[in-house]
Amino acid sequence: MMKNTTKIGNINITADAIASLTGELVNECYGVVGMASKHLIKDSIAVMLRKENYSKGVVVRQNSEGIELDIYVIICYGVKIMEVVNEVQKKVKYELENMFDMEFTSINIFVQGIKVID
Repeated sequence: MMKNTTKIGNINITADAIASLTGELVNECYGVVGMASKHLIKDSIAVMLRKENYSKGVVVRQNSEGIELDIYVIICYGVKIMEVVNEVQKKVKYELENMFDMEFTSINIFVQGIKVID
């Protein structure tokens, strides 16, 4: 649970809430097909998560400096991986820091798979 104190009172935000919102933001990014589970299944195959399970594709950790995120994604075949990953990092960091008024020190992206889109 992430805690933030204001003049009016305390704000408690669960890691699950941050993870779900992160999943929504990631899926808005160009080149991202969907979120993947942090655990690969048999034969290193990644399963795309549905909207209600986005939090299973994000790991949220809090340390003394701020919050760290590990994000597991599946991207579209034919896009430049580094450009997509950089865009996801920038968008997630900017949006979450503005929404929660907290410092996100690390946004780590793990590409779990590449999918061909018709």
